[in-house]
Amino acid sequence: MPSRLGVALVALVALASATFGAVLGAREGDEGDRGALPERAGRPLQQTSFLAEIVPVRRRGRPAPSGPPTARDVADLVRRMAVERKVAQLFLVGFRGTDASAEIFRRLDRLDLGGLVLDRQNYTDPAQLTELTGEAAAIAQRRGHVPPWVLAAQDGAEFNALPGLPPPSVPADLRSAEEARAEASETAATLRGLGVNGVLDPVVDVGFESGTALGARVYSDEADEVAAYADAVVHAFRDKRLFGAAKHFPGLGAADQSTQLGPASVGLDLDALRDRDLVAFGAAIGAGVPAVVLSHALYPMNDFTAPASLTRSIATDLLRRGLGFAGVAITDDLADPAITTSYSIPDAAVRAIRAGADMVYVSGAAGDQQAAYEAVLRAAQDGAIPRRRLDEALRRVLAAKRDYGLIG
Repeated sequence: MPSRLGVALVALVALASATFGAVLGAREGDEGDRGALPERAGRPLQQTSFLAEIVPVRRRGRPAPSGPPTARDVADLVRRMAVERKVAQLFLVGFRGTDASAEIFRRLDRLDLGGLVLDRQNYTDPAQLTELTGEAAAIAQRRGHVPPWVLAAQDGAEFNALPGLPPPSVPADLRSAEEARAEASETAATLRGLGVNGVLDPVVDVGFESGTALGARVYSDEADEVAAYADAVVHAFRDKRLFGAAKHFPGLGAADQSTQLGPASVGLDLDALRDRDLVAFGAAIGAGVPAVVLSHALYPMNDFTAPASLTRSIATDLLRRGLGFAGVAITDDLADPAITTSYSIPDAAVRAIRAGADMVYVSGAAGDQQAAYEAVLRAAQDGAIPRRRLDEALRRVLAAKRDYGLIG
């Protein structure tokens, strides 16, 4: 007969084996039911991208590929977005305030706005700027919105919207395209580090020996030199992943005055523009510039009847078909006197999108911005802005945000 000690040892081993099997079975059951896994510190064990939250993952067949979203992902998102969100994504807005108490952040919480444009009134120092840009990103994440562009016009030195930050030189003072490239690289690295993800630059207008209404913001009065400058700056921005928008299409260097002062005319016909400003824009497009700012000036191509930003023959025919540009077309500020002397801001916003603009910029006031949003929304709902045109604009905006890492 086996000893009592032997029996006890056998029983102990059996008990341990049964216990281990039960624990292992329980663990396997938990791993098979992801919903039963606990959360750590109130957060999911795995975070998903913005597009993954909006576009459902296929439950059967092959797993969805990892890495950046595809063009199909963007198209799916465009199809699934409500028209109110589609329209909001086409707006760039300025605002008053320097911190999270500014009214714009309540609107960002409510509307899925495409982006903010910062000016001197929004900036005090780098630490404050980081908090401001961080608040915009935090609201988008909390509300499930598309992360917004946070842009500024850094035209150089005294023309910088964010004073004291690079670039330190105005374009006219730069000695070479390589020097421009170095300053653009510094600018991009600095701004990205502060949460600014894009600029309304570079200025690629061609000046005149006798001067230009744009002053020192123009690099040169030689088209080939401006083209080299455009190529250098665009490449520097792209290398540092800073969104850029070449301006002011189809060329503002020959304008009789600034569009910030009132209606402006450019007396150059299309052939003359092809020999001058369009050379520089072609270089910027060839270098991969993701956006172009549309000028508010009047041109002979449409008998000086409407600003370029509201004209289909310029914003679509010349820019898209003539130069082959496939990126984002942004209006210059619709609050500029070049627009407001002849149009209401809401009417101009509708006209611009119908003409081919993908985003409209309205610096203020908040009431004008809201009225413009409501006007575009009504036009989209009643067909005055065709759904195809609305979706085309949104696809370009979202594709650029994907390419520059805002979504993905």
